[in-house]
Amino acid sequence: MVAHSRRASSAGRNSEILRDVIHTFISSGEPVSSRTVAKLEHHGLSSASIRNVMADLEDQGFLAQPYKSAGRVPTATGYHFYIDSLMPSKRISEPNRRLIEGELQSVLSDVEKLMEVVTHLLTQLSNQIGIVVTPPVGETVLKEINFIKLTGHRALCVMVSVGGMVENRVIETLHEMSREELVRISNYLTESCGGLTLRQIRDRLLGLMVQERAELDEMLVDAVDLAQQALGADDGPGLLVEGTDVVLGQPELSDVPRVRRLIQTFTDKADLVRMLNQLIGGEGVRVIIGEDSDLTSDLDFSLVATAYGSKEQAQGSLGIFGPSRMDYQKVVPLVSYLGRTLGQALNASPDGETEE
Repeated sequence: MVAHSRRASSAGRNSEILRDVIHTFISSGEPVSSRTVAKLEHHGLSSASIRNVMADLEDQGFLAQPYKSAGRVPTATGYHFYIDSLMPSKRISEPNRRLIEGELQSVLSDVEKLMEVVTHLLTQLSNQIGIVVTPPVGETVLKEINFIKLTGHRALCVMVSVGGMVENRVIETLHEMSREELVRISNYLTESCGGLTLRQIRDRLLGLMVQERAELDEMLVDAVDLAQQALGADDGPGLLVEGTDVVLGQPELSDVPRVRRLIQTFTDKADLVRMLNQLIGGEGVRVIIGEDSDLTSDLDFSLVATAYGSKEQAQGSLGIFGPSRMDYQKVVPLVSYLGRTLGQALNASPDGETEE
């Protein structure tokens, strides 16, 4: 019993020292010495005893020594253990929560601006790179569509998604059309296509187009033409990135080769989206550190990310990307909260109720 108690006490002490090393390194960016940890004065151990504990933590793979006379720095294994077992709090701060709610409230009806604001908040509140993979346009579920007459052959198309998001687009008609004709086409498309994704609607229109035009009445010909213009191209997921300039000021980016690698990471956005989609799956926040992935290993960066969407289907992902020496205690709950909040915003009905 006594031996077991001593082992537990030793394990607890080692964990406390590991946590102090990580907190100090995140704050300073410099390898942490046993003397620095001893100055914290809450372990009741001498600098020599703490040095021995840090050597044990290095043997266990939690710490590393960059060079012989240096202090220690956390490894990916050390960071993961800290995040899973030692991190004091995994809740977003109340001021940040209020700030996020206030910023998002004003852009809830504009999907494009909503995504931009979320990307900005990720950077603003973490001082790291914010990344948002936006939903493919083709996965948007249509609620209603309306065409409003402008001048000549021009009309304003107003599309409303099931989540209450509104998109406006000016289109050209085949010929000048009356207000009544546009209303009739609006009603037809809303009744026949409401509840379908834009991709499903495109497929239905393609089916109509293969028929001889003579088989279609004039209203249907106009409806197909207007809907094709309104729906646009079937683009894949988009990528929003902000904050590259912010991390350039950090010590880890002081050498030119690493800066070049960072810039190269964002050169091929399609490849970056593919890698992000492979890394982020399931529920909750994923933390990828250093050698965990090709995306983070070359730069010795970390990616803290999560998927967002409904319970049934992920619509995209968002995350924070930066040097592994990031404030995980702040970043992990921030990513989690923004992921949940964005998913709720995209899937809320116009009256404010979240759709099941």
